Amino acid sequence: MSVSGHFTTDPDWCEDYGYGIGRPDGIMVLKYGATRPLDFGQVREDFLHQLYWSPDGMLATLTGQDGRFVGPREAFWVRKAVSHQVSAGADQTTYRLWLRQIPPALKKARVAAVSVDPEAARLIRLLASPGVPEADGLEARARIMAGLGATTREFSGGRPAGRGLAVTVARALTREPADPTPLEEWAVVLCTSVKTLQRDFECEYGMSYTRWRTRTRLQAARVLLKESLPVAQVAHRVGYASPSAFVQAFAKEYGSTPGRYVRRR
Repeated sequence: MSVSGHFTTDPDWCEDYGYGIGRPDGIMVLKYGATRPLDFGQVREDFLHQLYWSPDGMLATLTGQDGRFVGPREAFWVRKAVSHQVSAGADQTTYRLWLRQIPPALKKARVAAVSVDPEAARLIRLLASPGVPEADGLEARARIMAGLGATTREFSGGRPAGRGLAVTVARALTREPADPTPLEEWAVVLCTSVKTLQRDFECEYGMSYTRWRTRTRLQAARVLLKESLPVAQVAHRVGYASPSAFVQAFAKEYGSTPGRYVRRR
């Protein structure tokens, strides 16, 4: 198993777990933790497919000129021999899976943000823990493969808590937090009322649309805040009209300005 690439920020710790290594149905799971933003650098794996997932934060991904964000309900899929870059925010766990086979729902996908259902999420965590027998690990791997998908229903982890309207909007904004589409336009696109869409956000996420969007934008910003990336550029990338508005929102959410947050790392 060979991986080209480097970390631009070393992880504080990394654990690796392998099941059926060398077999077509084998899997390797690496679990990373870092107190600073973690950047995997430019990576290309010529023999194995890869899947990146963080259950407690955003991932920023780049393939060629195509950049996107991936939230906790999704993972970033990369077919073998595709150069890519993945970054994670500080104080979050990131899982990296290596596979020889392609999940059934991803046969045509070169790179993709793919849904991770609750059972697949549980099993990824299980595989990245000590003492799992190889036979159990391979069985879990098969169920993970079956739990990856690409539809809104799969993104919501099965049946949405609400009507599914908020989930559709959330998936779009997770991938592009700077999307300026107002709630009124989303309601038109989804053939519903603003009041109904607001209510669906409360039901699905326990907060308003505005609060959810703000939190998502700031989570994305934490991934982008590195020494070499100016605050003004981060603010623009996640959808703030001015650096001052971004700094104010960030300080209110995390208790420090973006500059102090980066220096602590």
